[in-house]
Amino acid sequence: MKCAYLYPTLIALLVGGRLSAQPALEKKLQEQFILAEDGSTITIEAGTFDMTRSLWLDGKKNVTIRGAGKDKTILNFAGQREGAEGIKITNAENITLEGLSVYDTKGDAVKSQEVNGMTYRDVRTAWTGKPKGKNGAYGLYPVQCTNVLIENCEARGASDAGIYVGQSDQVIVRNSLAHYNVAGIEIENTTNAEVYDNVSTMNTGGILVFDLPGLIKKKGGHVRVYRNTIKTNNYKNFAPKGNIVGTVPPGTGVMILATQQVEIFDNQIIENKTVGTGIISYYITEIPISDKDYNPYPGSIYLHDNVYRRKKQMPTLKNKMGVLFFMKFGRKVPDILYDGIANKAWQDASGRMFDQYRICINQNKGATFANLDAANGFKHISKDTAGHECYQPVLSMRYYPQH
Repeated sequence: MKCAYLYPTLIALLVGGRLSAQPALEKKLQEQFILAEDGSTITIEAGTFDMTRSLWLDGKKNVTIRGAGKDKTILNFAGQREGAEGIKITNAENITLEGLSVYDTKGDAVKSQEVNGMTYRDVRTAWTGKPKGKNGAYGLYPVQCTNVLIENCEARGASDAGIYVGQSDQVIVRNSLAHYNVAGIEIENTTNAEVYDNVSTMNTGGILVFDLPGLIKKKGGHVRVYRNTIKTNNYKNFAPKGNIVGTVPPGTGVMILATQQVEIFDNQIIENKTVGTGIISYYITEIPISDKDYNPYPGSIYLHDNVYRRKKQMPTLKNKMGVLFFMKFGRKVPDILYDGIANKAWQDASGRMFDQYRICINQNKGATFANLDAANGFKHISKDTAGHECYQPVLSMRYYPQH
């Protein structure tokens, strides 16, 4: 596995030679990003180019930024002196970034904010060398965007999430690879998202669907995750201290945290050593909540027709949740875990959850289950699936991004 840490550097050296110390080219790109006319294309030739400052595109419409391919056009920010992001795109409309790689930025690799119509295609983001907490937080990072398409991309080495979509609407993530990140793919406080036909492997956690407090967009949901391979996400958690993803146990396949209307189906969830799928409330993190408008409970979850497979093995002991799972289950941690912390406003007088909020789990091949009863101090852990053998309406994408 150690050779996998080095491959972006090897590719960079093999493709066209290293075109370092090119201030004229860097200045030209800066000017093209600043002066780009609406409807124009910025073309970046093949080669590996050392960059010292961020490239920033702001307030533009219908602009394409195009390299010769992610294995051919490589922007190397290892010597970055100004800015945090490699490429930053803001306050824009219908922007396409394609055919290039961004390496070793000080902060996020590629960030787009308040963009309506953002396409990432054939883009690689990577931090070379062994993954570490000093790496940038996010690889591909659309936030507060609408109409987002991420396809045929790759993200590696992010200290938070390789592919992170935050506070956005109308999103597709497909045919992409996320590996050696803390979170492979994360959908956070985002609505109307589809995540499909991706591979998420060798991360701490494979795919996360979160709603977090304290953000401008309070509520995510209507998220479908399907036909993905979520495999061997057993890498150590190298998130900086205090980061919410630092609570994710190494060995997590899928984690659904405090969000509603999520459908997870037709995935291969394989050899994730701690938990295949965790469905949890924000309370399980033990982090205080100061946002009065935040809903910390998961609900309206439909987990069905997935394939689970893993050997009997130790969950991680380098995380409080992993230790808890080991204490309760030893080497036989169930594939699907629900913390059992429910919103009482969603329950009838007998404590039964109203149908529209139920956690429904069925027809998953090879899966075992447990309700942790965390609401009652884990006193009555149950492996009985009867209370979750139900169905939620199959979600359909309300609006497909036009790309």
